[in-house]
Amino acid sequence: MGALAAHAPLVYGGERDLAIMFVHQVGVINMQKDPNKGYIALLGWSLNAIEAAENFDRRYIVVAPDWAEEYCQKHDIPYVPWNFERLNDRSMEIAETLKEKGVDVAIPLYEETVEWAGAINSVLLDNPRLYGQSLLLRDKALMKRRAQLGGIRVGIFEEAHDKDDVVRFLKRVNQTLLKLDGDPNDPIHLKAFDKAGCLGHRVIRTPDEVDTIPDEEFPVLMESHLDGWEFAVEAWIHDGKIAFLNISEYVTLGYSVFVPASPELEIYREQITQQIEKLIKAFDIEFGLIHPEYFVTSDGEMYFGKWLTVRPASKYLNY
Repeated sequence: MGALAAHAPLVYGGERDLAIMFVHQVGVINMQKDPNKGYIALLGWSLNAIEAAENFDRRYIVVAPDWAEEYCQKHDIPYVPWNFERLNDRSMEIAETLKEKGVDVAIPLYEETVEWAGAINSVLLDNPRLYGQSLLLRDKALMKRRAQLGGIRVGIFEEAHDKDDVVRFLKRVNQTLLKLDGDPNDPIHLKAFDKAGCLGHRVIRTPDEVDTIPDEEFPVLMESHLDGWEFAVEAWIHDGKIAFLNISEYVTLGYSVFVPASPELEIYREQITQQIEKLIKAFDIEFGLIHPEYFVTSDGEMYFGKWLTVRPASKYLNY
């Protein structure tokens, strides 16, 4: 577990400030807990996830930074303090602590806790491969390679370790597209390997723009540009099968938001379902909520974009 990574700072969408208002206005319904079932551990802080756990028959424990302790004590929320940004030889302690408390499985609520959940679950479930699987859901280069191995379409991509790699990739992509001297370049996209959402995303069109990239941002993932309709899928997986599948459409209203799929996008539901079944097989997914993004081109081809981690019971505007 020494390779645990949680590089980006944890951001909780201002929910600390909304905590008291949430309890007074919404309230929490306590479902009778089944003592024969083990605990679940929620990694990170989300009031919506806590509310969902209260309405579940399993007991739960919240694993969050020190600032959550006072609130958890005040409202009788089971709590274990943990600093997810601390990476050292004591990182194994959290898995051992949760195992002693009877936790069966850890659930990541944020991108930055995915590797922690994978490492913890590899101990709780005695399956060392779970940590490696969690990296596939975070590292954008690894996830695209795994998707390719599973026969899933992705754009052209490479890893860049310096600015020369970026210039070389930009030229090679446009050479492949048969661009002539004087033609405008097709852009390429630079993305951080494991930052949440679009953090660290840059669009590069000319070699001159490469000089604006700070050296500390390397290494990065480089991708060719995909022209198409971007959408997201939320699917619940149980025993390796799709139990529920929702399609969300991107709409830009000064900022990007999700809305229910339009009829024009819904016509692709059968094709989208087939793509999700490919993902389940390629990534060996047995259970859980997945949130992949796709592009559909004008000729109806589907391209896998990336995974996102969306917390249970989330509302996108809470981020």
